[in-house]
Amino acid sequence: MRLGVFFASTAASSLMLANFSWAATLPDNLTWQSNWDDPTIGSAAAVRGGTYRTSIQSFPQTLRTVGPDANSGLRRMMLDDVPGLIGRHPDTLNFIPALANEWAIGDDLKTVYFRLNPKARWSDGEPVTADDFLFMLTFFRSKEIMEPWYNDYYTKTIDAITKYDDLTFAVTSTEKFNAEELLMRMGGMVPRPEHFYANAKKDSNNNGIHDDYVRYYNFKPEPTTGPYFVDKIKKGKSITFKHVGEKWWGYSNKYYQNRYNVDKVRVTVIRDNDIAKKHFEKGSLDAFPLVLPQLWHEKSNSKPYQNGYIDKFWGYNQYPQGAGGVWMNVAMPLLDDLNVRQGITHAIDFDGMITNVLRGDYVRQPNPTGFGHGKYTLPNAKAPAFDPAVAAAAFEKAGFTTIGPDGIRTNADGTRLSFEIVYGSAVHTPRMAYLREQAKLAGLDLVLKLIDGSSMFKFVLEKKHQLAFLTMGTSEVPSYWEYFHSANTNKPQTNAHTNYSTPELDELIMAYRFEFDVDKKVTLGHQIQQKVTDAYVIVPGYMVPYVRYGHWRWVKFPEKPMQRWTQDVLMSAQLGDGTFWIDNAVKKETEKAMKSGQSYPPVLVIDDTYKL
Repeated sequence: MRLGVFFASTAASSLMLANFSWAATLPDNLTWQSNWDDPTIGSAAAVRGGTYRTSIQSFPQTLRTVGPDANSGLRRMMLDDVPGLIGRHPDTLNFIPALANEWAIGDDLKTVYFRLNPKARWSDGEPVTADDFLFMLTFFRSKEIMEPWYNDYYTKTIDAITKYDDLTFAVTSTEKFNAEELLMRMGGMVPRPEHFYANAKKDSNNNGIHDDYVRYYNFKPEPTTGPYFVDKIKKGKSITFKHVGEKWWGYSNKYYQNRYNVDKVRVTVIRDNDIAKKHFEKGSLDAFPLVLPQLWHEKSNSKPYQNGYIDKFWGYNQYPQGAGGVWMNVAMPLLDDLNVRQGITHAIDFDGMITNVLRGDYVRQPNPTGFGHGKYTLPNAKAPAFDPAVAAAAFEKAGFTTIGPDGIRTNADGTRLSFEIVYGSAVHTPRMAYLREQAKLAGLDLVLKLIDGSSMFKFVLEKKHQLAFLTMGTSEVPSYWEYFHSANTNKPQTNAHTNYSTPELDELIMAYRFEFDVDKKVTLGHQIQQKVTDAYVIVPGYMVPYVRYGHWRWVKFPEKPMQRWTQDVLMSAQLGDGTFWIDNAVKKETEKAMKSGQSYPPVLVIDDTYKL
């Protein structure tokens, strides 16, 4: 388990050798911690074997996990979901061992000491050592990776990594943090395989990173510490992940036992969701997401469901929700006007969309910067109401006082109040169409632009959008630097999708980022959220605090399928908890029953343990 989405940021500098320390003496006053007492996560009933077949809508533009275009596609399978140093138990939320068996917090509240699991191995069999973390610092600080998000974090937040022996090292922050946040930040680190890059062409900077890293490694996947590595690539068609096998080091850790049970995961590109559904119902895919209300309520009652060959599953979680909705790019004409942005905010009818298009299944996001972060979430946040009259008054303040024959407002120059809104999936078209029709009531024209898959996110990263409909990931403690600090605005390949920043917001963000006192940090976070809310740069969208699937009856779950932080019970573009398995005996039985016409009672499982 990772700690959720890892903290990271921007700048660009190469590693200075002063940041390393060799042959250091380990302090003798450390209090080493571990946690082997929490409940196991997998099921003892799980069996190993089989190939899990799933799909994605577009082939990833790269198999790199950092650098241009890497923040999409299958990145979660290869980086975000693989083990870090320590993790969070998905139910108790306590820290648990991952790559490290033990950890200790230094008296300075800036340093965390780690002892690696001596059995930890890369998927190619090489041992995971402290040197891989030393190299990690080199890697993430390198300008060759073309990733300012990581450059900044590993330069400005990580002061040094100190090696004591092959399995023992310390990570020191540039600033003090409270103990929990310090563990979360340092414990979430994922090593980079030094031996893998050592075999590459030597670079002119002698730092072990290829001069042309982005191009050279575009489709050269790294070894991984996770249970699955990239085995076969059919460009544009499919990617197959193969299990490391029973020798995977993770099975020496109780929290990974009876998990990641299938031998292979085959991810096939099927660009049309309806076609993917047909493949699933014919038995070519093992599961299919039914989050969409129309799919769950109307299109999951075909013969395979009626005959009990396909089961339905609905499970709730309480995982933190990231910033999402409609993002406005203030660098575009008219959107730099607060009145225009306020008008757009009240002209977007997300509540009506949820009721009329989404059958009331989804939940409105109350806060533009995310939700579910406990004390860090702005208290009493409330999503702005759809109100054409309020929107119209704001548009009139911006000079859009004339209503044309088509019902759309214009200003004195004859400029129409019209903006393009980009979105990344055809299944969202009915939702966008509803927003467009409702926006006309305020005299606003939304021009819908569908850009499928990862190309849409690339379009937004390059800041080519006016309005964009998307939701970002998050972490337990929310991060604002990547979204709203001026270091990232008006730059491609950053997450500053609104291009909005102010000197005052910069100051608050930097104070929040390095604040030691939890109460002060919470207060600063609330101030940041309020300023972003008042800037009207993100219209809060909706949340989906659950997973819903149709799955063939041979796909099995533990008795308790959902944990508090279970993001996915099955694999798609992410590993999830990996607690499911394929029962090959049931598969053969089912295939035989289908040929003979035998049926089973339909199965619907709802796990509402963590329903909000």
